Amino acid sequence: MIIAIDGPSGAGKGTVARAVARALGYRHVDTGAMYRAVAWQALANGVDLSNEEAVAALARQAAFDLSGDRVAIDGEDVSRAIRTPEIDVAAAAVARLPAVRRALVERQRQLASGGGVVVEGRDIGSVVFPAADLKIYLDASPDERARRRAHDPAHGSRGGAVAEVANALAARDHQDRTRETSPLVAAADAIVVDTTDLTIEDVVEHVMKAIAQARPPRPD
Repeated sequence: MIIAIDGPSGAGKGTVARAVARALGYRHVDTGAMYRAVAWQALANGVDLSNEEAVAALARQAAFDLSGDRVAIDGEDVSRAIRTPEIDVAAAAVARLPAVRRALVERQRQLASGGGVVVEGRDIGSVVFPAADLKIYLDASPDERARRRAHDPAHGSRGGAVAEVANALAARDHQDRTRETSPLVAAADAIVVDTTDLTIEDVVEHVMKAIAQARPPRPD
């Protein structure tokens, strides 16, 4: 199966996608990490993030390694380097560029070819895999998403700055939902799960039940 998990920052899609992939023995593809890696490389190379063709060229030519929790671009391990407030902003800017999105959508489809994959992002069910076997859209209240992100060490956060993180998330939400190309939206046939008051285990269980119901019947 191809399982698409979408949603805004802090909704839990990364943690849930990894857990579901492990449970199924599937590959996990974090498409957001690809945008972050391209943004990181553009900044490292002094490429103007508003230069659409130059950034798109990076996206087309880069070699990505998304093995396990590792994120590498052209052999450089950027797993931690791309989880910073600076890259949050840069990735949002890069993601608004249509040529970059076209380049990375093609790469994402190649990575997930053959199925047996859980793909997470913001446009997986709506654009990248509109015919995915199962589409999940995770969301949570703005306050809860900000609280989670503020205390998430994977994003360089140390806690205590919830208000600041909330403002940054609100800005990112606005950018993602209003961009002309592939805006953040729940696909019409997606199962929408509000994770505000749920544990990760609750959400994973919910998704696994949906997968069991969506699996095609095995031939006799």
